[in-house]
Amino acid sequence: MSIDGGYRTYAGDDVVTGEGVSVEVPVAGVVSRVAARLIDLVITFALAVGGVFAVGMLVGSMSDAVGQAAVIVLVVGITVILPVLFEVLTKGRSPGKYALGLCVVRDDGGPITVRHSVIRHLVGFVEFYLLQGAPAVVAAVVHPRAKRLGDMAAGTYAMTLRHKLQVTAPPEAPPALEHWVRGTDLGPMPASLTIGVRQFLTRTGGLTPQARAHLGHDLAAQVLRHVSPPPPSGVHPEWVLRAVLAERRRRDLDRLGSESDRARRLLPPDPLG
Repeated sequence: MSIDGGYRTYAGDDVVTGEGVSVEVPVAGVVSRVAARLIDLVITFALAVGGVFAVGMLVGSMSDAVGQAAVIVLVVGITVILPVLFEVLTKGRSPGKYALGLCVVRDDGGPITVRHSVIRHLVGFVEFYLLQGAPAVVAAVVHPRAKRLGDMAAGTYAMTLRHKLQVTAPPEAPPALEHWVRGTDLGPMPASLTIGVRQFLTRTGGLTPQARAHLGHDLAAQVLRHVSPPPPSGVHPEWVLRAVLAERRRRDLDRLGSESDRARRLLPPDPLG
């Protein structure tokens, strides 16, 4: 495995803060999405039955063309227009998603717009009503974010609101390396490398000893290209990684604190603060 492949593997799809701290994205699972869709389909079926009954009473004495047009309007309204309106007004939720604590968001985590919702439901009409939902289930099982075809086309995914986000604690420098790392010159590192190191340190327990040792040495070699002077000989690579990340975080916090103090001294107080 190459070093690029190593640390990019750990970058993954998690949301990562500026310090390389990973935040697990609470993506909704396939089972919960299917259950929410079944609830929505039951409601849609009930509305369809009531709508057909109402249309039959209203256009019973009119021509067949008027009846067919009324049925088309009813179908489009129940399967596309009403779901789009409901989803946009509730910021990505349907009755089924309300029941199961799900929400549809954009790929960047923002709320969906009318365009996203229309695309999802137009594709969903084909997925669920014309093809009985088979493409949606297969796509959700295969996709890492459990996306159906409509989500892929719209750039959205479903997340669960009943999952508590967990932010892993930042690493601390090993006491044996504090003297060394405090006197080092830390150059800027690529964001992908920082994220890869952070992910590696949080997931070492799930790696085999061989993979852990290989990735640790490779990542340490990459990190030490941006550090001077090098650490004492014989130090474990994971200690080096923890020390460097901890020192970068400490220096960033000190810098931000100094800038905040300078701003308070030089700028007038905020009247709205």
